[in-house]
Order: sequence, then C-alpha cells, then structure tokens
Amino acid sequence: MKGTVGELGEFGLIRELTSRLTTTPAVRLGPGDDAAVVAAPDRRVVASTDILLEGRHFRRDWSTAYDVGRKAAAQNMADIAAMGAVPTALLLGLVVPAELPATWPAELMDGLRDECQVAGAAVVGGDVVRGETITVSITALGDLRNAEPVLRSGARPGDVVAVTGWLGWSAAGHAVLSRGFRSPRAFVEAHRRPEPPYHAGPAAAALGATAMTDVSDGLIADLGHIAEASGVRIDVRSGAVDIPSQMSDIGQAVGVDPLHWVLSGGEDHALAAVFPPETKLPARWRVIGEVLGRSALPQVTVDGAPWEKAGWDHFGEDGDAG
Repeated sequence: MKGTVGELGEFGLIRELTSRLTTTPAVRLGPGDDAAVVAAPDRRVVASTDILLEGRHFRRDWSTAYDVGRKAAAQNMADIAAMGAVPTALLLGLVVPAELPATWPAELMDGLRDECQVAGAAVVGGDVVRGETITVSITALGDLRNAEPVLRSGARPGDVVAVTGWLGWSAAGHAVLSRGFRSPRAFVEAHRRPEPPYHAGPAAAALGATAMTDVSDGLIADLGHIAEASGVRIDVRSGAVDIPSQMSDIGQAVGVDPLHWVLSGGEDHALAAVFPPETKLPARWRVIGEVLGRSALPQVTVDGAPWEKAGWDHFGEDGDAG
C-alpha cells in the first residue's frame, strides 16, 4: 500500500483496515454499520479499555506497527482473562497524523487481528481520527460463559498465591532496548509482543480462584490491588519466583538485580491468582506466596519485608516509552 493516511482519506483508511479482519461465531454483525453486534449468551458482558500513546507506551524505532497491534490487543484481552472470562471482541479507536504512511495502520490492524485469533476473539469496529500523536485505544469485550467473575476482593487468609506466564521478561527487554541493543531476542520480543495465558483465566475460575489479576503494572503492585480490595496482607517468597539464567546475565550486564524486574516490572500480562490452599494446581501455575491474614493496612511484602519499589505508575516520573 502506497501513500499516506491523508492521501488515503478517512473512509479509504477504514475500508483498508476492515478488509484485513477475520470474524468468529460470536460476531453477529461486524464492521460496516453504525455499530457491531456481538453475542452475549449469558446476558452479561465483561468490558475493559486501555490506551497506548506513542512516546509513552511504544516507540516506532523499537516496535513495528504489527508489534504495537499485538501488544494493544494482548494487554486488553489479558484484563478479560483475569476476570475469568473469554475474550470475544475488540473495538479500536485510532488517532494518527495525516502524513503517517498508510502501511502503518494497516500493519497495526494485522497485529490486532492476529492476536485476537490467538485468544479466539475478533476486531468488530472502531473509529479513526486525525491527530498529532499516534494513539491506540482498545475496548475489549468478554463472555463469562455462565461463570461468576473472579474479583480482586475475594482473597482469604490461608489462600495461596500463584502465577502463570512470564514475569520480568518485558522489563528486561525494555532494559536491553534502552541501551541500544536488540538481543537477547526472546526478552526483546517479550517486551514488543507480550503473550498472556488467556485460557488460564477461565481455567483458574473453574479451579475456584478466589481473586485474580493480570500483571500489567508489576507483580507487587498488582498483588497490592488484590490485598487492598480484599483487606489482607500478602507475602511473596522471592525464592519461589523464576529467574531464568539469561535474565540474570542481562541484569549483571546492566547493573540491575533481576528480582527487581520480576517483582516490579510490568507489561508481561501474566496472571496472578489466589486459590484455596487445598487446590490442586496444574503445572503451569507456580505458587509464590500466601495470604497471611486480614489487615487494617493491606499490603504486599516480600520475604516478610516491604518491597522498596512497587511497580509502574502512569503518572509517576519513570514514564519511559515501552
């Protein structure tokens, strides 16, 4: 595809983007009308929204448009999975400069489409508008399939805390990219395209998870949301979290303790869940801590002590682009 977004025009761009999409049985009416129609068999819809801003959440010299599409879809559908639901549909809000090559939004849509296919969902519509900074806004929808949502507020004293998915890989990849390198590739790709364990969310709900969250802002920060909502103290055992040897090598090279990435690094979109202690967890889940008891000051500790830096804050000072 040649030319710019401005040369293609709003409706030409919309036609190009929608022509790249696939569908699923849950989509009763896709793009092309005033609104889409998505099936909601149990009469409830799980919904979440998120925004990626160029220079804040991604950089075009680090990530392709396809990467950004995969990441935008993944981080939103991970929220759906963390409620114990199955992702069904995404809506896209896209702001782009007129001079942007038309291939960029087209490749973004390819990334959104392909990540949706991994989770069994589909892009069903959206809107585009001209603006100075590329902004990708996603609304994700999901289906509980007659199950109850898994909230952050259900953790109980004596429950165990477990995780599934990667922890610290995106932060390690960000550290590599920040220093001008492109390898180890596995960590760089984990930053560019997170791989949430979508199917583990509904499976955890079926196992009786009492609370769950995706790890978007850092493990300690996101477990802190569970602790606060449940009014409990959670303790994480540092020796129970997985630190691959290659991550340790990266940490040594850049002067960072890799445990900091695992506990405070965000954007891996692993799932962290709390289960009754008698639950027989599949091998994909690693028990890393426990709920110690009710607390007037809900908090998350590591090996019994406070952790010095909890995680990502969108309005904090460490807002480098991801």
